[in-house]
Amino acid sequence: MAEHLTTDSGPHPSIEFRSDVTVELVKSAASDSDVIWAARVSTKGEASLDDVDGDAERSKGLINYLMRDRHGTPFEHTSLTYFVSAPIFVFREFMRHRIASYNEESGRYRELRPVFYVPGSDRNLIQQGKPGAYEFVPGTPEQHELVVDQTKTACRVAYEAYQRMLDAGVAREVARGVLPVATYSSMYVTMNARALMNFLSLRTKRDDSHFPSYPQREIEMVADLMEAEWANLMPITHATFEANGRVAP
Repeated sequence: MAEHLTTDSGPHPSIEFRSDVTVELVKSAASDSDVIWAARVSTKGEASLDDVDGDAERSKGLINYLMRDRHGTPFEHTSLTYFVSAPIFVFREFMRHRIASYNEESGRYRELRPVFYVPGSDRNLIQQGKPGAYEFVPGTPEQHELVVDQTKTACRVAYEAYQRMLDAGVAREVARGVLPVATYSSMYVTMNARALMNFLSLRTKRDDSHFPSYPQREIEMVADLMEAEWANLMPITHATFEANGRVAP
């Protein structure tokens, strides 16, 4: 659940604390039919473009075959561009996925806004288990209060230091070094459907997945929103992805 927390005021821009992320699909060229004609070119050549008909069951069967047997290239003839707003540490995890294109706002060229992430009341706090198989469980009200208080305190101090350096004429690219990874940033990310399925298989946790994944909650929040937009564009492909254990082809 998205949760907006308190805002502090002062001589500089107000400090905002948030516990949500936002995702907007800004551009797309992605449909189930894109997969169909790309796959049928192997047997029909140029006639494949004329072969995208209204036979839904036939299309489902072909997409299921491609997904099941992991013939992934037909899914690459699609494109989805999202605008994502999230804390910087989420984008650090995004960059591990090198099958996408990224452009992020720059702290070298613009003054970063005082917007910081604080975990919401529903965020699990306690880590249990071993590396690669962690489980997170709720903390106590006292632990959550501590997390919120200490995070807000650290962010206030960091932003005040940032502003003092900017006021003294220090370059933005130097001053930004004191800001925490809880600072919100924004970026465009573009993926094709095959890359997106790979991303979703790793950054969402589902009981019916063939391969378990243990994503950090904040990037999973982003992934859930991206998946919802994609599912509306490519319902057959999305349903087949789920039916085949959420394994990218």
